[in-house]
Amino acid sequence: MNSIKTAIAALAALVIASPLQAEPVKVGMITTLSGGGAGLGIDVRDGFMLALKQSGNNDITVVIEDDQRKPDVAVQLADKMIQSDKVDVLTGIIWSNLAMAVVPAVTQQGKFYLSPNAGPSALAGKGCHPNYFNVSWQNDAMNEAAGKYVSEQGVGKVFLMAPNYPAGKDMMNGFKRFYKGEVVEEIYTKLGQTDYAAEIAQMRSSGADMIYYFLPGGMGISFMKQYAGSGVTVPVMGPSFSLSQDVLGAIGDAAIGAKNTSHWSKDIDNEANKKFVETFQAEYGRLPSIYASQGYDTALLLVSAAAKADVKDADAFRAALKEADFASTRGKFKFGPNNHPIQDVFVREVVKEGDVVTNKIIGVAATDHTDVYAAECKM
Repeated sequence: MNSIKTAIAALAALVIASPLQAEPVKVGMITTLSGGGAGLGIDVRDGFMLALKQSGNNDITVVIEDDQRKPDVAVQLADKMIQSDKVDVLTGIIWSNLAMAVVPAVTQQGKFYLSPNAGPSALAGKGCHPNYFNVSWQNDAMNEAAGKYVSEQGVGKVFLMAPNYPAGKDMMNGFKRFYKGEVVEEIYTKLGQTDYAAEIAQMRSSGADMIYYFLPGGMGISFMKQYAGSGVTVPVMGPSFSLSQDVLGAIGDAAIGAKNTSHWSKDIDNEANKKFVETFQAEYGRLPSIYASQGYDTALLLVSAAAKADVKDADAFRAALKEADFASTRGKFKFGPNNHPIQDVFVREVVKEGDVVTNKIIGVAATDHTDVYAAECKM
């Protein structure tokens, strides 16, 4: 009898001492892999998959689909992934209008959504949800930091331009919230637009001291090339997406000297970021962009939560996500009360390093910055 008790006690001790056995997690990644915004989605995907590969966690599997930058396609893919593929977690969306179409339905069905990019204000405030975690930024945040920085630099008149969709409106509202000067013009262009001749003519005659614009992906490439050739010499600035690594190669020297605000840069001095930049270049043969860093951090967050809790235990898994127990490429990172980041925002300048056009940190625009919508979040 004593030998049986001893064996049972030994077995119990072994179970307690053993590390938590990871439970399988199935991820549905819906992102933009074709068309003018493909570079953004490809970078998110590649960063995410690199982090998974480095983690050695073979219990996390990923189903990847192209949303073609179309909300209706994204909704159909989300339904398929939840109903047929039986995913536990969704991620990947780049564009805020697609996020607004997909995220509420996903969380209402009890699934988790980890945003590696889009951060619409509607999902940060009254539309927040315990199962929705934004691992990138809230749309307004980098622009609020830019508005503060531009005001401190004494810029008196600004011309604003962004695409006419939720992120464009959020970003310009964020800039205006902290900018103390005069907005001489505020225009919203068609999403996906490639000809900016009319807008550049308005800039020429506006009397602005600075052009502040948000045009990610192919839109930003088209605008900057046309702007550089127009003869207009007013300085330009934007959030990091306007001048991120994925577009700088195509823009070239025309971008040198332009400033942008960002929560990430390849020259942030921490071990996690050094490893990310080095291994991303080795794996894919290119420098990572902000989108790649966000995909990478999103996967690290997922891996950290999966090591602590079973995804089928929603409360435990949610708590593990909230802890954000991972080494972020951007350094300091934690979630605010609405599951959006609290983080530093840097000022970067576009420079040339050898033959490569890239960004370099020149200052800090905001410390431990969070979004203004958290006060409206009740959860």
